[in-house]
Amino acid sequence: MQKYLNYSLDWLEQHGAQHTAKEICQQPQIWRNLLQIISQQQSQLQSFLQPLLSDPNLEIILTGAGSSAFGGVALAPWLREQTHRNVHAYATTEIVTNPQQYLSPNKKTLIVSFARSGNSPESVAAVKLADQIVSDCYHLFLTCNPTCALTEYMAKENNPKRIFHLVMPEGTHDLSFAMTSSISSMMLATLLLLDKLDLEKAHNAVMEIASICEDKLSSWQSITKQLASKEHDRVIYVGSSCFTGIAQESALKILELTAGKVATRFDSILGLRHGPKFMVDTKSLVVCFFSSEPYVHQYDIDLFNELVHDKIASDVIALTSQESIDQQILSVDCKLPDCWLIFPYLVFAQMLAFEKSLHLGLTPDNPCPTGEVNRVVKGVNIYPFNKN
Repeated sequence: MQKYLNYSLDWLEQHGAQHTAKEICQQPQIWRNLLQIISQQQSQLQSFLQPLLSDPNLEIILTGAGSSAFGGVALAPWLREQTHRNVHAYATTEIVTNPQQYLSPNKKTLIVSFARSGNSPESVAAVKLADQIVSDCYHLFLTCNPTCALTEYMAKENNPKRIFHLVMPEGTHDLSFAMTSSISSMMLATLLLLDKLDLEKAHNAVMEIASICEDKLSSWQSITKQLASKEHDRVIYVGSSCFTGIAQESALKILELTAGKVATRFDSILGLRHGPKFMVDTKSLVVCFFSSEPYVHQYDIDLFNELVHDKIASDVIALTSQESIDQQILSVDCKLPDCWLIFPYLVFAQMLAFEKSLHLGLTPDNPCPTGEVNRVVKGVNIYPFNKN
């Protein structure tokens, strides 16, 4: 009998959880499929990207809304360090309301749009505003939907060499409310296209991280279920650099799948002490994402030890790439750089949110059946923008 996260398909269907469970579990294979898609389109991608990336003054903006924005927040610091390029992460929800604060009219710019459906009002509006404001603007659309509002915009383009649309593998256009395989695949695509990795190294890294995550989907199930069964009414995620964005995405997953019944917070490792630590109380779970970088790891350990020593939070746990015998520190056993640890850390957060939703008696596939919050955002008015 087919199972996802150790639940039978029949059980999952009865509890409105089949899509979320399947989309979490399918990610390792989705990543392998994405690698094949990029390999097949390597020539076209290089023809589009290479002339842009050869310009040292190119500005790169990673954008999206919600999870799609947080994916960019996670990747931008890493890409900035590794490629020495001007890489920024601005949400479409910020660009649309204040475009001149985020878009540089006289800088050659590549806008990388993360979009699960490609139909969110802000997704198209941000692209149009970029074209209106930036004199030399290019677009890389990363979507999970081959036919959408972004593709319609592309079809009307007079200069097709200015836009490239890469569609994620089949199955990534999540049917569940919360983004899981969609956001992880778009993040992986960004790493593979913009980081300075040769094909062999990229292939080996994807295969290794996919294998690690397949193992963790099994071994972490009992841990996440046990944590979810505790009466935490607050969950706080913390991490530095690319893990700050992952902490933000992880906090959103809990908030979404519990329909707001669990309060969440995210912060950087050092930032938590500057006021937000008041969020930690006796019904809190704190999850720390440890870096594999020795310098950063010192700060990770200091905060973790402080939180444990405080004896305030109900539970404090950490995820690390290093071996650990401490039951509060879960080892991923991965020697790859931090940008690859993003993926098992994401999987853990997705599993925990899924189990918490079930524990609260909700339906993870649609935790808000009354429709106040929708899978594809509704009710957004887009207004004409007149340049000053």
